[in-house]
Amino acid sequence: MQYMLMFYISPEDVASRTDERAEAYMAGWNAYVGAMYQSGVVLSGEGLDPPSTATSLRIRGDKRSVQDGPFADTKEQLGGFFIIDVDHLDAALEWAARAPCASTGGVEVRPVMVRAAQ
Repeated sequence: MQYMLMFYISPEDVASRTDERAEAYMAGWNAYVGAMYQSGVVLSGEGLDPPSTATSLRIRGDKRSVQDGPFADTKEQLGGFFIIDVDHLDAALEWAARAPCASTGGVEVRPVMVRAAQ
């Protein structure tokens, strides 16, 4: 089964990409990413630029609203994702629990929608 792991990072995680904690922060992510690729579960994935680079769009009726920054009204922001292929949800949750941001932000695990044969 395919699952998307979405990594939500705290403001402190975002700051640690550039401050004195950057080396330790990136070492944690590098170890996690390396373990995932080595296991063979990764189908695709990428880190994202900081939330401050986001642009959000909403359409309500015939009105289009575009705003700078992430749309979510929360301090945690989407920092990256993986699509993985594992046997069951428990395996996906095990990978999610190993993410460095699981203890400071969060990880959303969601099944990938299965497309009907075309």
